[in-house]
Amino acid sequence: MQPTCPPESRRLSVRLTGHKIELRMPKASLWFCCSPVGSKILRDSLRRINFSPPSLGYESMKSLKVMPKKGKQMERANRMEVSAYSPDALLGRPLNDIEARNAPGLLYTAGPMKIPIPRPRVAIVGTREPTARGIEDADLIARILVEKGVTIVSGLAKGIDTAAHKGAITAGGKTIAVIGTPLDKSYPAQNSELQAEIIKSHLAISQFRVGSRVFKSNFVIRNRTMALIADASVVIQAGETSGTLSQAWEALRLGRPLFIWKPIFETSLRWPHEMVKYGAVKLSDPKDVLQSLPSTAAILKISA
Repeated sequence: MQPTCPPESRRLSVRLTGHKIELRMPKASLWFCCSPVGSKILRDSLRRINFSPPSLGYESMKSLKVMPKKGKQMERANRMEVSAYSPDALLGRPLNDIEARNAPGLLYTAGPMKIPIPRPRVAIVGTREPTARGIEDADLIARILVEKGVTIVSGLAKGIDTAAHKGAITAGGKTIAVIGTPLDKSYPAQNSELQAEIIKSHLAISQFRVGSRVFKSNFVIRNRTMALIADASVVIQAGETSGTLSQAWEALRLGRPLFIWKPIFETSLRWPHEMVKYGAVKLSDPKDVLQSLPSTAAILKISA
């Protein structure tokens, strides 16, 4: 006899190519499965029965209603379709051991961009307090790469990140925002309209579930995830204590190309020279990035 499901339950859909499994469970259980720990347990359980889902997709947040919200937050969540994917489903390939070490259990997405996300992808990142030249350079590099079919990845922070996203959009290209807040929140607030535009026409990604609190550490964690999502990273401007450096070091750890914009070497900063010792490259011509973008096969050959 088929078990009945309480009326207050919600569906959690697990999709596999051509197939779909629906798990019905009480709200409390669904909330647990949406948590980082719960999602990992769910995925591990499914794999033990030889079912390895490329994605865990939800109904729209309006029907899911996993957390009470107020005012504008409620309106935003109700208008937004949020899906959740394992990193390998999002990237369209299995992770190698090095990548899996810091990879989140689930990534939440909002936006019309196809999944797996298109390649090649280049992250353009830097300080929140750039010079006018830094903003111009981020915009220019984004435009040049977009013209060659590159998807621009950045963190939606003010400064360099904002310039990179806007440069890609203005040039008619694609951009991905990897944010340090849940998808129903914006930081900084001044970028809420830009975030809305990216969700409407591009893609926003967060590893933090809707409704969760925002901590300072979120942004360092986000930087590591952005390095995973990007095929290469370009640092435009960053000080010795900039959070951008966490992404730069993670890119090197992953074996991904890391480019440091040439003007940084004209300063007295020490970190660029230190990173060059570990494989970072001084970037003088943005087109040089194109020649260094790795293939999927090359990434998969990286061993722990």
